[in-house]
Amino acid sequence: MNRKLVRIMVLFGVLPLVGFVLLTYCVVQGITASFDKRIMSSIRSAEHPIVTKGMVGLSFIGNTWPVVIISLLLLLVIYKLYRKRDEVILFMVVSLGSIGLNLLLKYIFKRERPSIDPLIIETGYSYPSGHSMAALTLYGAITFLIWRHIPTSIGRACLVVVSTVMIIAMGASRVYLGVHYPSDVVGAYLVSGTWLFVTIWVYQFRKDRQTSFKMKA
Repeated sequence: MNRKLVRIMVLFGVLPLVGFVLLTYCVVQGITASFDKRIMSSIRSAEHPIVTKGMVGLSFIGNTWPVVIISLLLLLVIYKLYRKRDEVILFMVVSLGSIGLNLLLKYIFKRERPSIDPLIIETGYSYPSGHSMAALTLYGAITFLIWRHIPTSIGRACLVVVSTVMIIAMGASRVYLGVHYPSDVVGAYLVSGTWLFVTIWVYQFRKDRQTSFKMKA
């Protein structure tokens, strides 16, 4: 295994996972309470009717059915444009795995949602944020799959910028609306980033092995 690959694995796989474990310990021990309170107060101080409408709209996009519809449309586009069945399978594994992992973690930690006045009503547990996990895995997978089919650097840069903005905005909307702690969002980014990296790494490893096998044959 070359050094470049090791650095990539550490940067995108090991460090986020270690960060999630450490953050989870701090959440369970109540160490993040003051941090969460300060950040939430700062974000909620920017409350405005127009901003609230925008955040509610973002939050709606991150709900289960909108995500399912967006995912199905993207699966159709990916298959129609590129005829890559393995890419469709990767997208499904990333998306469904993220949902299952989020439900499992919520059940394990059972963190209650913030008690401050929320701007919308949400049920279920708080840690980690499901909307934030879905956003990172969804737009992260889109970036990975479409990146290789975009011929220009400008097009690739636009893809990265749009995906990054959507991921950050989704997390910010959950804190602004008062339905998640900032640590819920950070934890979601860390664990879903790890999941995304692992699935992409396995996918790429299998692709490289198949290519190598065909060349030898």
